[in-house]
Amino acid sequence: MRPVTCKMDFSHSSLFGYIEDLQELTIIERPVRRSLKTPEEIERLTVDEELSDIERAVYLLSSGQDIQGTSVVANLPVLMRQNPAETLRRVLPKIREVLHVAGVEMQLTAAVSFLTVLQEESVSIHTYSHSFLHIILQNLEHRDAGVSNAWLETLLAVIEALPKETVRHEILNPLVSKAQLSQTLQSRLVSCKIMGKVANKFEAHIIKREVLPLVKSLCQDVEYEVRTCMCRQLEHVARGIGTELTKTVVLPELVELARDEGSSVRLAAFETLVNLLDMFDADDRSQTVLPLVKSFCEKSFKADESILVSLSFHLGKLCNGLYGIFTPEQHLRFLEFYKKLSTLGLQQENGHNDNQLHLQTLEQEKKYISVRKNCAYNFPAMIVFVDPKNFHLELYSIFFCLCHDPEVPVRYTMAISFLEVAKLLNSDVYTIHKELVTLLQDESLEVLDALVGHLPEILELMTNGGENSGSESKLLSIPDLIPALTTAEQRAATSLKWRTHEKLLQKYACLPHIISSDQIYYRFLHRMLTIILTNNVLPVQKAAARTLCVYLRYNRKQEQRHEVIQKLIEQLGQGKSYWNRLRFLDTCEFIMELFSKSFFCKYFFLPVLELTHDPVANVRMKLCCLLPKVKSTLKIPTDKHLLQQLELCIRKLLCQEKDKDVLSIVKREQLEKEKQKNEGRSTNINDKMFEKKRRDSKASSVLAKSINLSFSGSSSGTSAGKEEKKSKLVRSQSFSTQVLHPKYSNIDKCPNKSSATGYTSSVSGMGKTCMLSFCDDSFRTHSAGNSGNAAFPSSSSRNLFNSADQKNNGNKESQSRRMSIKNRKSNS
Repeated sequence: MRPVTCKMDFSHSSLFGYIEDLQELTIIERPVRRSLKTPEEIERLTVDEELSDIERAVYLLSSGQDIQGTSVVANLPVLMRQNPAETLRRVLPKIREVLHVAGVEMQLTAAVSFLTVLQEESVSIHTYSHSFLHIILQNLEHRDAGVSNAWLETLLAVIEALPKETVRHEILNPLVSKAQLSQTLQSRLVSCKIMGKVANKFEAHIIKREVLPLVKSLCQDVEYEVRTCMCRQLEHVARGIGTELTKTVVLPELVELARDEGSSVRLAAFETLVNLLDMFDADDRSQTVLPLVKSFCEKSFKADESILVSLSFHLGKLCNGLYGIFTPEQHLRFLEFYKKLSTLGLQQENGHNDNQLHLQTLEQEKKYISVRKNCAYNFPAMIVFVDPKNFHLELYSIFFCLCHDPEVPVRYTMAISFLEVAKLLNSDVYTIHKELVTLLQDESLEVLDALVGHLPEILELMTNGGENSGSESKLLSIPDLIPALTTAEQRAATSLKWRTHEKLLQKYACLPHIISSDQIYYRFLHRMLTIILTNNVLPVQKAAARTLCVYLRYNRKQEQRHEVIQKLIEQLGQGKSYWNRLRFLDTCEFIMELFSKSFFCKYFFLPVLELTHDPVANVRMKLCCLLPKVKSTLKIPTDKHLLQQLELCIRKLLCQEKDKDVLSIVKREQLEKEKQKNEGRSTNINDKMFEKKRRDSKASSVLAKSINLSFSGSSSGTSAGKEEKKSKLVRSQSFSTQVLHPKYSNIDKCPNKSSATGYTSSVSGMGKTCMLSFCDDSFRTHSAGNSGNAAFPSSSSRNLFNSADQKNNGNKESQSRRMSIKNRKSNS
C-alpha cells in the first residue's frame, strides 16, 4: 500500500484560502479575550485594603457582587470567632437581608456556615437561638428542594442543642399549622422530619398530647410522599413515647401503612417494623408482626419486586428477632426463603439459565446483584439462626455459591464477613478453608483487599481455632494455603494498586505464627528482599523491609540468619544504587525496633557508620538523622570502642562535610548532645552538693554532742593539776580528729610540732574553731590535692584556724598558757 502524499499549493487562490482560515481562527479566539475583566469591572470588584474585616464584610454584602457576598457568608464562622459581638450586630442583619433574594449557592453556603457556628460554640445557645434560629426557620420552605433540605439539616442539629422551652415555643407550636393539608407538600415533609426529632426531646405525656395527633394526621396524608416520610419517623416517635404507647398508637398505624397502596409506603412500614422488634412483646410479634412479614415475603416475588432489596437486607435481623416464636415449619420456610434470595438470578432450570429463558432488564440485574450482596452481608446472622453446628448441612452450599458468585460486590462482601463466619464456626472453621484459598486467588483486587484486612486473625483461627478438629486436618490445610498466599502477593505486585500491595505485605508479618520458619525462608523471605531491591514504590519497600525483619527475628537457624544479614549489608548497604542504601537505613531502623541492642551493634553498627562516607548527600543526611538512635544502642563500657568510632565519624563530618544540609543536621545533633551533657553534669553537681550537705549536717550534730560532753567534763573538775591538763589535751586531740574529713583523719602520721601548734590551739576556743575547721572541708580538700599531702591542712587553713582562735579566746588563752609553762618549770 502506497503512502498518501500531499503537495502544498502556493498559488494566489490557495494562499487567499489559507488567510481566510487564519482569520476564522482569529475570530474563534476573540470571545476568549472578551471574557477577561474590563477595567470598570476590576474597579467595581476592588475593596479598600484599610477596611477592617467587619467593615469589609458589610460593604461586600451591601454593594458587592453575588460571589463576594457568598464569600462573606462562607467566612461567617471566622468572623464569629474573631469578633462575635460586632458580627452579630452588623454582619448578620445584612446576611438576613441578602438571603431573601440570594441564589442557591449562597443559600447552601449560609446553611453550612450557620451549622458550623453552632458546632464551634462561638456564642451561647441562648444567643444563637435569638440571632440565628429565625433566619433558619424563614428559609426552611425555600422553593428549591436542595436548599430546603440543607436548612432542615441545620435545624435538626440545632434542635438537639436548644432548651426544651425554646423548642416548644419556637418550633413545636408552629408545626400545628405547618402540618395541615392546606400547607405545601414541602412544608408537610419538613414537619414530618421535625416530628421525629422533637419526639426524643420531651416527656411521654407531652408527646402524647401535642405530637401524636399531628403524627396520626400526617400518617393519613393524601400524598404518599408524606405518608412514607412520616412512617420512617415512627421509629423515633416510638422510642420517645415508650412501649405502652407504641403498642396502642404506633403499631396500629404501622399495620395500616403496611397495607398501603403505595409500594414506598409499604417498604417504609416493613423497615420500621423490623427496627422496632425489640419494643414488641411476644404476643405482638407472633400475632401482628409475623403475619405481616409472611405477607411481605410472599408478595416480594409475585407482585412487588421493589421490596426484595430491603427484605434481603433486613432478613438476618428479622429471623433472629422472631426466632423465639417460629415453629419448626416456619423456621425451615424462612431458611429456604434466604437460600432462594442468595441465588436469585443464578438458578438453572433444565440446564438453562434463567437469563436465557427470560429476558431481564438491566435494572432487574442490578436489583438481583444487590439482593445477593445483602444475603452475603447477612450470612453470619443466618449462621446464628441455624446454629453453627448445622452449618455444613444447612448453609455450606450457600456459602460456596456466594464465595464463587460471578459479581465482584457479592464476593467482596463475603471477604469482609469472612472473619465473622470463622469466629462463629469455631472448631469447625477448617470446613471453609477452601473458600479462603478461593478468595485469596480471586481475580479482583477489591476482593483481595477486603480479605487481607483481617487476614492475620483469619489465619490464626484456621491454624489454632479448630481445637476439636485434630492436628492432622490443620497440617493438611497448610500446603494449599502457601501457594495461595504467594499468588495473592504476586497479583498485587503486578497491579497498579500499590496500597493493596503495601497492606498485604504488612499483614504477611503474621506468618511466623502460622507456618514454619523454613517455609517462610524459602517461600517469603527472599521475596521480601527482592521487593526491597526492585519495587519502585517507597511505602511498599518499607512494608517489605519491616516484614523481612520480622521473619529474621523469628528465624532461629544461624546459617539462614547470617546469609540474610550478609545480603542486606552487601546488596543494600553496599549497593550501587543510592536508593538501596537509603532502604538499608530504613531496614536498620526496623532492626533497632525489633531486635536487641547487642544484635544491632554486632551486625549493623559498623556498616551503618560506613555510610558517613557515602558520595550521595541524601544518604549522609538520612544517616545523620538516624545517629541518635544508633548511639542509643551502645552499652558503655562494653561498646566503648564503637562509641569512639561513632564520635570519630561525627568529628570528620563536622570538619569535612561540604553539603550545608547535612552539616546543619550534624551540628544540631552535636548541640543537643552538648546540651544533654551539660544537663547531666549539672544534675551530678547538684546531687553531690546535696550529699555533702547531708554529711555535713550529720557530722555537725555529732560534733555538737561531743562538745557538750567535753564542756560538762571540764567544768565538773575544780582542781588545775598536771594530770587534769594532760587529760584535756588528749580530749582536744580527739575532738580535732572528729572535726576533720575522714580523708584527713590520720592523726598518728602528723609531726609533734604541728600537733602542738595547730591542734592544741583548738582546745581553748573549741566551739567556733571546730565548726570553722569542719565547714572548710572542701577548701582543705582542694589544697591537700595541690600539696600532695592528704594528712595535713594547708598553711592558709592553719593560719585561718589560728587567727580565729586568737580572736575568740583573747587574754584568757595567753594566761592559761603562762600558767602551764610556770607549772612545768616548777615541776622540773
